[in-house]
Amino acid sequence: MRPTSDPGSGPESHTGARAEGAPRGGLRGLCRPATLTGGLTELAWVGAHVLMYPFGARTAVLQPDLRHRPGLQPPTARALFAADPLAARIPVLLVHGLIDNRSVFSVMNRSLRKRGFAHVCTWNYSPLLDDIGRGAADLGAHVERICEQTGYDRVHVVGHSLGGLISRYYVQRLGGDRRVESLVTVGTPHEGSLWAHAVPTPLIRQLRPGSPVIQELAGPAPSCRTSVTAIYSDLDQMVLPTASGRCAHPDLGARNVLVRGVGHMSLPRHRGVVDEVAATLAGLRRSDVSARVTAVA
Repeated sequence: MRPTSDPGSGPESHTGARAEGAPRGGLRGLCRPATLTGGLTELAWVGAHVLMYPFGARTAVLQPDLRHRPGLQPPTARALFAADPLAARIPVLLVHGLIDNRSVFSVMNRSLRKRGFAHVCTWNYSPLLDDIGRGAADLGAHVERICEQTGYDRVHVVGHSLGGLISRYYVQRLGGDRRVESLVTVGTPHEGSLWAHAVPTPLIRQLRPGSPVIQELAGPAPSCRTSVTAIYSDLDQMVLPTASGRCAHPDLGARNVLVRGVGHMSLPRHRGVVDEVAATLAGLRRSDVSARVTAVA
């Protein structure tokens, strides 16, 4: 997958693509080889995830690997932090999505460590969570513990699906921007998802487009100190419409990255997505422009 600049904000950019997140060509678009390949890959990852799920039921204890220093890494890892060697030391917290656990980050966790990030940890919130705001408060308490354990004042947060929305609420509404250096959301329904109308539980109702929580997050957020990047896919089966995966809040100035042909559960494991996350956390991506990322088989 290769990022390319996407300066156009209208229905078509200079690449000739249609509106971001919109399916192309109706049924013909669904039969494209890339779409079929992405769908099959998604099914494979869902099956693998079901098998790995029990192993991620408990939150992992933070175990900083002091051997992972830029000077001791191979050339590719050292190059990642060439502009800011200290970026490798900032803790990275991975937050999973709805009815899930840290096992969804099995690939990303390992890959970030291999790329030189020394403090990579995960957090499992309660599967009985019924309020995004409460989850955000619990996330804040966990971030404080990480800062206390590592001695750092700020962390990076990567949130998949609902985890991205909880993390954004913490940053935007609970003062988490003083702790979170960068927030990367992956497959997060920033504008809600139409699927949320199918399940009438308190938490799922908060994910409906136009819900009180979605409206609250659309409110003013002046002077937010956290850099926000939203990675979303045109093949996301859980975020409908798929353009809801964009973070379009004017005060956040988020950088939106479109990935083509990658399913919801495949996103945290996709090599191109992991590369994008690593480059973003290392400070190699600007936060004031949008980008399009094309997935390849």
